[in-house]
Amino acid sequence: MDAMAESRPSSLYEAIGGEETFRRLVDTFYAGVAGDPPLRALYPEDDLGPAADRLRMFLIQYFGGPTTYVQERGHPRLRMRHAPFAINEAARDAWLRHMRVAVDSLDLAPQHEQALWGYLTQAADALRNIPG
Repeated sequence: MDAMAESRPSSLYEAIGGEETFRRLVDTFYAGVAGDPPLRALYPEDDLGPAADRLRMFLIQYFGGPTTYVQERGHPRLRMRHAPFAINEAARDAWLRHMRVAVDSLDLAPQHEQALWGYLTQAADALRNIPG
């Protein structure tokens, strides 16, 4: 293997800066959620910290980082875990609005931004569980 191939990141996790980048993404996102009463109401815990930890671990694992999420929580089962919460189009849009700000704050290369945003929009839409 040549030196160039050895220096290429093997995952989006590595390519965008690893845990620190995902920490910044999630911290920025939850700062927006905290100030959005309708969206904040979907989070049952008084402290958003545990939700932030879970999202960060999930995204890190999904994009090729350490598998801490599955080690601590098992299979993601995203639809099942989100089923107790009424997620309609407005909730999805609010979630995406705050996530857009968070993604933009990272100033990623276009191909990395597209890969990250593509997954986030697809996942947000898939988790809608009520009409409207």
